[in-house]
Amino acid sequence: MAPERDPRAGDRLDRAILGEEPSLNALDVAAETGVTVDQARRLWRALGFPEFVGERAFNSSDVKAVATLMTFVDAGAIDFDMAINLTRGVGQTMARLADWEVSTLVSRVEELAAADEATGSRVSSAVRLIEEVNPPFEQLLLYAWRRHLAAAVARIEAMGANDEDLHTIDVTVGFADLVSFTALSNQLDRGDIGDLVELFESRCHDVVARFGGRAIKSLGDSVLFVTTDAVAAVEISEGIVNVVGRDPKMPDVRVGLASGAVVMRLGDVFGPPVNMAARLTQVARRNRIIVDQRTADLLPAEEWEHRRLPARPVRGFGLVEPLTIRRR
Repeated sequence: MAPERDPRAGDRLDRAILGEEPSLNALDVAAETGVTVDQARRLWRALGFPEFVGERAFNSSDVKAVATLMTFVDAGAIDFDMAINLTRGVGQTMARLADWEVSTLVSRVEELAAADEATGSRVSSAVRLIEEVNPPFEQLLLYAWRRHLAAAVARIEAMGANDEDLHTIDVTVGFADLVSFTALSNQLDRGDIGDLVELFESRCHDVVARFGGRAIKSLGDSVLFVTTDAVAAVEISEGIVNVVGRDPKMPDVRVGLASGAVVMRLGDVFGPPVNMAARLTQVARRNRIIVDQRTADLLPAEEWEHRRLPARPVRGFGLVEPLTIRRR
Protein backbone atom coordinates (compact mmCIF):
# COMPACT_ATOMS: atom_id res chain seq x y z
CA MET A 1 0.00 0.00 0.00
CA ALA A 2 1.47 3.35 -1.04
CA PRO A 3 2.15 5.84 1.75
CA GLU A 4 -0.28 8.72 2.07
CA ARG A 5 0.85 11.95 0.51
CA ASP A 6 1.35 14.83 2.91
CA PRO A 7 -0.76 17.72 1.56
CA ARG A 8 1.50 20.20 3.34
CA ALA A 9 4.71 18.88 1.76
CA GLY A 10 4.56 21.32 -1.14
CA ASP A 11 4.04 24.25 1.24
CA ARG A 12 7.10 23.25 3.27
CA LEU A 13 9.27 23.07 0.16
CA ASP A 14 7.90 26.39 -1.14
CA ARG A 15 8.75 28.10 2.15
CA ALA A 16 12.23 26.58 2.15
CA ILE A 17 12.91 27.86 -1.38
CA LEU A 18 11.05 31.19 -1.38
CA GLY A 19 11.58 32.08 2.25
CA GLU A 20 7.98 33.13 2.91
CA GLU A 21 4.40 32.25 2.13
CA PRO A 22 2.42 34.07 -0.58
CA SER A 23 0.34 36.87 0.90
CA LEU A 24 -0.27 39.26 -2.01
CA ASN A 25 -2.39 39.22 -5.16
CA ALA A 26 -1.70 40.96 -8.46
CA LEU A 27 -3.51 44.11 -7.32
CA ASP A 28 -1.28 44.31 -4.24
CA VAL A 29 1.89 43.91 -6.34
CA ALA A 30 0.71 46.63 -8.73
CA ALA A 31 -0.15 48.99 -5.89
CA GLU A 32 3.20 48.56 -4.13
CA THR A 33 5.35 48.89 -7.27
CA GLY A 34 3.45 51.50 -9.25
CA VAL A 35 2.95 49.28 -12.29
CA THR A 36 -0.43 48.57 -13.75
CA VAL A 37 -2.13 45.25 -13.12
CA ASP A 38 -1.74 44.46 -16.81
CA GLN A 39 2.01 45.12 -16.64
CA ALA A 40 2.37 42.94 -13.55
CA ARG A 41 0.53 40.11 -15.28
CA ARG A 42 2.63 40.48 -18.45
CA LEU A 43 5.82 40.19 -16.41
CA TRP A 44 4.48 37.13 -14.60
CA ARG A 45 3.51 35.45 -17.89
CA ALA A 46 6.92 36.34 -19.36
CA LEU A 47 8.53 34.43 -16.49
CA GLY A 48 6.52 31.42 -17.65
CA PHE A 49 3.90 31.15 -14.90
CA PRO A 50 0.12 30.88 -15.25
CA GLU A 51 -1.84 34.03 -14.57
CA PHE A 52 -3.35 34.42 -11.11
CA VAL A 53 -6.35 36.72 -11.07
CA GLY A 54 -7.41 37.21 -7.47
CA GLU A 55 -5.33 34.59 -5.72
CA ARG A 56 -2.67 35.40 -3.16
CA ALA A 57 0.19 33.96 -5.17
CA PHE A 58 2.89 36.60 -4.56
CA ASN A 59 5.12 37.73 -1.71
CA SER A 60 7.53 40.54 -0.88
CA SER A 61 10.24 39.04 -3.09
CA ASP A 62 7.95 39.40 -6.12
CA VAL A 63 7.32 43.04 -5.20
CA LYS A 64 11.05 43.67 -4.88
CA ALA A 65 11.78 41.99 -8.24
CA VAL A 66 9.18 44.07 -10.09
CA ALA A 67 10.33 47.28 -8.38
CA THR A 68 13.97 46.55 -9.26
CA LEU A 69 13.10 45.87 -12.88
CA MET A 70 11.09 49.05 -13.16
CA THR A 71 13.92 51.22 -11.82
CA PHE A 72 15.92 50.92 -15.03
CA VAL A 73 12.75 51.11 -17.13
CA ASP A 74 11.78 54.37 -15.40
CA ALA A 75 15.35 55.63 -15.79
CA GLY A 76 15.05 55.20 -19.56
CA ALA A 77 17.74 52.54 -19.90
CA ILE A 78 15.24 50.22 -21.63
CA ASP A 79 11.54 50.38 -22.39
CA PHE A 80 8.91 48.08 -20.96
CA ASP A 81 8.77 45.82 -24.02
CA MET A 82 12.52 45.24 -23.70
CA ALA A 83 12.00 44.46 -20.03
CA ILE A 84 9.40 41.86 -21.02
CA ASN A 85 11.86 40.35 -23.50
CA LEU A 86 14.63 40.10 -20.89
CA THR A 87 12.17 38.68 -18.36
CA ARG A 88 11.09 36.02 -20.85
CA GLY A 89 14.74 35.06 -21.39
CA VAL A 90 15.27 34.76 -17.63
CA GLY A 91 12.08 32.73 -17.27
CA GLN A 92 12.91 30.25 -20.02
CA THR A 93 16.51 29.84 -18.89
CA MET A 94 15.68 29.45 -15.21
CA ALA A 95 12.81 27.04 -15.90
CA ARG A 96 15.18 24.67 -17.65
CA LEU A 97 17.89 25.17 -15.05
CA ALA A 98 15.42 24.45 -12.24
CA ASP A 99 14.28 21.24 -13.93
CA TRP A 100 17.93 20.31 -14.44
CA GLU A 101 18.76 20.98 -10.79
CA VAL A 102 15.81 18.99 -9.47
CA SER A 103 16.44 15.99 -11.74
CA THR A 104 20.10 16.02 -10.69
CA LEU A 105 19.42 16.26 -6.96
CA VAL A 106 16.43 13.92 -6.69
CA SER A 107 18.65 10.85 -6.34
CA ARG A 108 20.54 12.59 -3.52
CA VAL A 109 17.23 13.27 -1.77
CA GLU A 110 16.44 9.55 -1.95
CA GLU A 111 19.85 8.74 -0.46
CA LEU A 112 19.36 11.16 2.40
CA ALA A 113 15.86 9.89 3.11
CA ALA A 114 17.10 6.30 3.24
CA ALA A 115 20.16 7.00 5.41
CA ASP A 116 20.23 5.66 8.95
CA GLU A 117 20.44 9.10 10.53
CA ALA A 118 17.60 10.48 8.44
CA THR A 119 14.02 10.87 9.53
CA GLY A 120 12.82 8.84 6.55
CA SER A 121 10.94 11.83 5.16
CA ARG A 122 11.69 12.89 1.60
CA VAL A 123 10.38 16.37 2.32
CA SER A 124 12.69 16.82 5.32
CA SER A 125 15.63 15.54 3.30
CA ALA A 126 14.74 17.83 0.37
CA VAL A 127 14.44 20.85 2.67
CA ARG A 128 17.81 20.08 4.26
CA LEU A 129 19.47 19.69 0.85
CA ILE A 130 17.93 22.94 -0.40
CA GLU A 131 19.20 24.81 2.64
CA GLU A 132 22.71 23.45 2.08
CA VAL A 133 22.93 23.74 -1.71
CA ASN A 134 20.98 26.84 -2.66
CA PRO A 135 23.10 29.62 -1.06
CA PRO A 136 26.37 28.63 -2.80
CA PHE A 137 24.47 27.71 -5.95
CA GLU A 138 22.99 31.21 -6.13
CA GLN A 139 26.52 32.64 -5.96
CA LEU A 140 27.56 30.30 -8.76
CA LEU A 141 24.63 31.52 -10.89
CA LEU A 142 25.70 35.14 -10.52
CA TYR A 143 29.32 34.29 -11.33
CA ALA A 144 28.37 32.22 -14.40
CA TRP A 145 26.00 34.91 -15.69
CA ARG A 146 28.69 37.59 -15.45
CA ARG A 147 31.22 35.37 -17.19
CA HIS A 148 28.82 34.53 -20.02
CA LEU A 149 27.74 38.17 -20.33
CA ALA A 150 31.36 39.22 -20.75
CA ALA A 151 31.87 36.49 -23.37
CA ALA A 152 28.72 37.51 -25.25
CA VAL A 153 29.80 41.17 -25.35
CA ALA A 154 33.23 40.12 -26.58
CA ARG A 155 31.66 38.06 -29.37
CA ILE A 156 29.53 40.98 -30.49
CA GLU A 157 32.57 43.27 -30.45
CA ALA A 158 34.73 40.82 -32.39
CA MET A 159 32.14 39.77 -34.94
CA GLY A 160 29.98 42.78 -35.56
CA ALA A 161 31.39 45.99 -34.14
CA ASN A 162 31.83 47.51 -37.58
CA ASP A 163 28.59 46.23 -39.07
CA GLU A 164 25.31 48.06 -39.29
CA ASP A 165 23.36 45.11 -37.88
CA LEU A 166 24.99 43.68 -34.77
CA HIS A 167 22.50 40.81 -34.74
CA THR A 168 23.93 39.37 -37.98
CA ILE A 169 27.27 37.56 -37.89
CA ASP A 170 29.29 35.23 -40.11
CA VAL A 171 29.87 31.85 -38.49
CA THR A 172 30.28 28.16 -39.21
CA VAL A 173 27.29 26.24 -37.92
CA GLY A 174 27.61 22.64 -36.80
CA PHE A 175 24.82 20.13 -36.33
CA ALA A 176 25.63 16.79 -34.66
CA ASP A 177 22.95 14.13 -34.85
CA LEU A 178 22.73 10.64 -33.31
CA VAL A 179 22.04 7.92 -35.87
CA SER A 180 18.80 5.90 -35.52
CA PHE A 181 17.98 7.48 -32.19
CA THR A 182 14.22 7.00 -32.57
CA ALA A 183 14.56 3.26 -33.16
CA LEU A 184 17.07 2.97 -30.32
CA SER A 185 14.86 4.88 -27.88
CA ASN A 186 12.04 2.42 -28.55
CA GLN A 187 14.30 -0.37 -27.28
CA LEU A 188 15.55 1.34 -24.11
CA ASP A 189 13.76 2.03 -20.86
CA ARG A 190 13.22 5.62 -19.79
CA GLY A 191 16.20 5.70 -17.44
CA ASP A 192 18.61 4.46 -20.10
CA ILE A 193 17.26 6.98 -22.63
CA GLY A 194 17.84 9.81 -20.15
CA ASP A 195 21.37 8.61 -19.38
CA LEU A 196 22.17 8.34 -23.10
CA VAL A 197 20.93 11.83 -23.91
CA GLU A 198 22.72 13.32 -20.92
CA LEU A 199 26.01 11.64 -21.88
CA PHE A 200 25.68 12.73 -25.51
CA GLU A 201 24.94 16.34 -24.59
CA SER A 202 27.68 16.59 -21.97
CA ARG A 203 30.34 15.14 -24.27
CA CYS A 204 29.33 17.42 -27.15
CA HIS A 205 29.27 20.52 -24.95
CA ASP A 206 32.70 19.70 -23.52
CA VAL A 207 34.20 19.35 -27.00
CA VAL A 208 32.54 22.56 -28.22
CA ALA A 209 33.87 24.51 -25.23
CA ARG A 210 37.37 23.04 -25.60
CA PHE A 211 37.78 24.42 -29.13
CA GLY A 212 36.23 27.80 -28.43
CA GLY A 213 32.83 27.21 -29.97
CA ARG A 214 29.43 27.95 -28.53
CA ALA A 215 26.76 25.31 -27.98
CA ILE A 216 23.48 26.95 -28.94
CA LYS A 217 20.99 24.26 -27.97
CA SER A 218 20.40 20.55 -27.57
CA LEU A 219 17.41 18.80 -29.08
CA GLY A 220 17.68 15.41 -27.41
CA ASP A 221 19.36 13.48 -30.20
CA SER A 222 21.17 16.47 -31.72
CA VAL A 223 23.33 19.43 -30.74
CA LEU A 224 23.66 22.75 -32.57
CA PHE A 225 26.87 24.76 -32.19
CA VAL A 226 28.57 27.73 -33.84
CA THR A 227 32.10 29.07 -34.11
CA THR A 228 33.72 31.97 -35.93
CA ASP A 229 36.51 29.73 -37.24
CA ALA A 230 35.81 26.99 -39.79
CA VAL A 231 38.90 25.03 -38.74
CA ALA A 232 37.71 25.04 -35.13
CA ALA A 233 34.31 23.83 -36.34
CA VAL A 234 35.97 20.85 -38.03
CA GLU A 235 38.04 20.13 -34.93
CA ILE A 236 34.87 20.20 -32.85
CA SER A 237 33.19 17.84 -35.31
CA GLU A 238 36.14 15.44 -35.22
CA GLY A 239 36.09 15.55 -31.43
CA ILE A 240 32.38 14.72 -31.31
CA VAL A 241 32.87 11.78 -33.67
CA ASN A 242 35.74 10.53 -31.48
CA VAL A 243 34.00 10.78 -28.10
CA VAL A 244 30.55 9.70 -29.29
CA GLY A 245 30.69 7.79 -32.56
CA ARG A 246 33.88 5.87 -31.73
CA ASP A 247 32.57 4.80 -28.34
CA PRO A 248 31.13 1.28 -28.72
CA LYS A 249 28.63 2.03 -25.95
CA MET A 250 27.22 5.02 -27.83
CA PRO A 251 25.26 5.29 -31.10
CA ASP A 252 26.98 6.49 -34.25
CA VAL A 253 26.87 10.19 -35.01
CA ARG A 254 26.74 12.38 -38.11
CA VAL A 255 27.91 15.98 -38.33
CA GLY A 256 27.03 18.65 -40.89
CA LEU A 257 28.83 22.00 -41.22
CA ALA A 258 27.68 25.08 -43.13
CA SER A 259 29.02 28.62 -43.12
CA GLY A 260 27.50 32.03 -43.71
CA ALA A 261 25.54 34.83 -42.11
CA VAL A 262 23.14 34.04 -39.30
CA VAL A 263 20.90 36.18 -37.12
CA MET A 264 21.34 36.01 -33.34
CA ARG A 265 18.11 36.41 -31.42
CA LEU A 266 16.81 35.16 -28.07
CA GLY A 267 19.94 33.11 -27.43
CA ASP A 268 19.47 31.23 -30.69
CA VAL A 269 20.73 31.55 -34.27
CA PHE A 270 18.66 31.58 -37.45
CA GLY A 271 19.44 31.54 -41.15
CA PRO A 272 20.27 29.35 -44.14
CA PRO A 273 23.54 27.96 -42.66
CA VAL A 274 21.58 26.58 -39.68
CA ASN A 275 19.12 24.83 -41.98
CA MET A 276 21.85 23.59 -44.30
CA ALA A 277 23.92 22.11 -41.44
CA ALA A 278 20.88 20.22 -40.19
CA ARG A 279 20.00 18.97 -43.69
CA LEU A 280 23.56 17.77 -44.33
CA THR A 281 23.39 15.36 -41.41
CA GLN A 282 20.56 13.59 -43.20
CA VAL A 283 22.83 12.64 -46.12
CA ALA A 284 26.03 12.04 -44.13
CA ARG A 285 27.38 8.57 -43.51
CA ARG A 286 27.85 7.25 -39.99
CA ASN A 287 30.68 8.91 -38.04
CA ARG A 288 31.42 11.24 -40.94
CA ILE A 289 31.56 15.00 -41.39
CA ILE A 290 29.94 16.65 -44.40
CA VAL A 291 30.36 20.34 -45.23
CA ASP A 292 28.99 22.83 -47.71
CA GLN A 293 31.13 24.60 -50.32
CA ARG A 294 31.45 27.78 -48.26
CA THR A 295 32.95 25.88 -45.33
CA ALA A 296 35.34 23.98 -47.61
CA ASP A 297 36.54 27.29 -49.09
CA LEU A 298 37.31 28.62 -45.60
CA LEU A 299 39.65 25.74 -44.75
CA PRO A 300 43.36 26.31 -45.55
CA ALA A 301 44.08 24.43 -48.79
CA GLU A 302 47.56 23.45 -47.63
CA GLU A 303 46.10 21.62 -44.63
CA TRP A 304 42.80 20.26 -45.87
CA GLU A 305 41.50 18.55 -48.96
CA HIS A 306 37.92 17.91 -49.89
CA ARG A 307 36.03 15.61 -52.18
CA ARG A 308 32.76 16.47 -53.82
CA LEU A 309 29.92 14.00 -53.39
CA PRO A 310 27.19 13.35 -55.96
CA ALA A 311 24.48 15.99 -56.05
CA ARG A 312 21.39 15.10 -54.10
CA PRO A 313 18.12 16.86 -53.29
CA VAL A 314 18.16 18.67 -49.96
CA ARG A 315 14.84 19.91 -48.62
CA GLY A 316 14.63 23.68 -48.96
CA PHE A 317 17.80 23.98 -51.05
CA GLY A 318 17.17 21.90 -54.18
CA LEU A 319 20.11 19.93 -55.55
CA VAL A 320 23.19 20.27 -53.34
CA GLU A 321 26.71 18.88 -53.81
CA PRO A 322 28.02 18.26 -50.26
CA LEU A 323 31.69 17.68 -49.63
CA THR A 324 33.73 15.42 -47.41
CA ILE A 325 37.00 16.72 -45.93
CA ARG A 326 40.20 15.27 -44.55
CA ARG A 327 43.56 16.48 -43.38
CA ARG A 328 46.44 16.33 -45.88
